[in-house]
Amino acid sequence: MKILKIDHLGVAVKSIEDGKNFWSDVLGMSFAGSETVDAQKVTTAFFPVGESEVELLESTSDDGPVARYIEKKGEGIQHVAFRVENIEEALAELKAKGIRLIDETPRLGAGGAKIAFLHPKATSGVLVELCQRD
Repeated sequence: MKILKIDHLGVAVKSIEDGKNFWSDVLGMSFAGSETVDAQKVTTAFFPVGESEVELLESTSDDGPVARYIEKKGEGIQHVAFRVENIEEALAELKAKGIRLIDETPRLGAGGAKIAFLHPKATSGVLVELCQRD
């Protein structure tokens, strides 16, 4: 598996509009746009920083994964995403190493990326996302 870089940090928020105020107005980061991913019950907003991004995640449903995360842990960093060269190969390698996967095959994420999550029980409590952007 070849990890290319940290692609983004996912931050769970109750309101993207409130989050935009901090990331844009206070820190001066540029807002690169938002997107709703219906399959994941989430709206995302991206703020590029260097070669990576901060991704704000607002749930579109009370039973969505981001809403459940905020209910349990409050707002804050929800995941770290690593960009990989080949996500299918990365998942196969991790599975062969006995790593517990949430997604055994990639799914479509924001911006058309292929994404897959590793289970936090296999990663010392950190939700890790792998993503591939072509």
